[in-house]
Amino acid sequence: MIEPGATIGILGGGQLGRMLSMAAAQLGYRCHIYAPERDSIAAEVSAAFTCADWTDTDALARFAQDCDVITLEFENIPVAPLRAIPESMLAPNLLALEVAQDRLKEKRFVEDLGGRPAPFAAVDSREDLEQALERIGTPGIVKTTRDGYDGKGQWRISSVHEAQGVPLAGQQLVYEGFVQFDAEFSVILARGQDGEIRFWDSAENVHEDGILARSTVPACPLVLDQLETARMIATDVSDALGYVGVLTLEFFATADGPVFNEMAPRVHNSGHWSIEGALTSQFENHIRAICGLPLGDTALTAPRVEMRNLIGKEALKGPAILADPANHLHLYGKAEARKGRKMGHVTRLVRD
Repeated sequence: MIEPGATIGILGGGQLGRMLSMAAAQLGYRCHIYAPERDSIAAEVSAAFTCADWTDTDALARFAQDCDVITLEFENIPVAPLRAIPESMLAPNLLALEVAQDRLKEKRFVEDLGGRPAPFAAVDSREDLEQALERIGTPGIVKTTRDGYDGKGQWRISSVHEAQGVPLAGQQLVYEGFVQFDAEFSVILARGQDGEIRFWDSAENVHEDGILARSTVPACPLVLDQLETARMIATDVSDALGYVGVLTLEFFATADGPVFNEMAPRVHNSGHWSIEGALTSQFENHIRAICGLPLGDTALTAPRVEMRNLIGKEALKGPAILADPANHLHLYGKAEARKGRKMGHVTRLVRD
């Protein structure tokens, strides 16, 4: 067990690192942020900050010397430089990072464990794309295998003709057939060092323009009917990875059961509601897990919980949002309210 007063290193300096740091401070830990961006909103609430590139192995090694355990808030980090950090210090481990940051690897990994992803094919050339379209059909989505998130690095294709506009040069891509679904949901679990697993209620998620807009618990009846199967898949994934910390798997609820979409080896936007809506938040349980502490109760604190992201200039509505006493406002301290940028979120506890 890592005793309170120790230092937790966090790779990444965004809002997830900020909320992890705040949860860690509540438990008596100090946090040290490592990120290449100077304007780190996580560093603002942390004890120490190293601003250096992901490929700077000397800086990573010095960073590790100041930490007792190291975690991450962002999975698109080059794996090779992280080998400068003793792997025993990393939670989750490098295997989880390697699988989750590559869409092809994660789909194959889940498929090998009995999960069902959308029909997919690797695309490395125009010929590969044409064959994928012929085998899987349209509509579908071409995605970069790495780095894309919040709708970035994705091209929707409704016909073979539209596929001609997809930029293929120098990119590893995957083509996914479109899934007819009735709802989207996420399974978020915390797995301790001893293998104990706690699940939060699964949120039903609504996306707008490829960005999560709302998460609501409890989810609709269809999601609840498919939850046991989805949780079994998530458990198998976490066990196979030897995972420690919070792990998120996203699913489509379909007429034929849950279809795996993607995974994230970290706390997740669709679990932000848990700060006020659960007895123990995803952020606190992540800190508990990586430090070897007992996991906390994940039960709901209200019959219904709704979380809404504040995108771009929506964050300017903060005072009006607080006029409703059931609302809990979180602004991340980002300076520029750009279009499509997550500036904060609001959680509403519904008790009637």
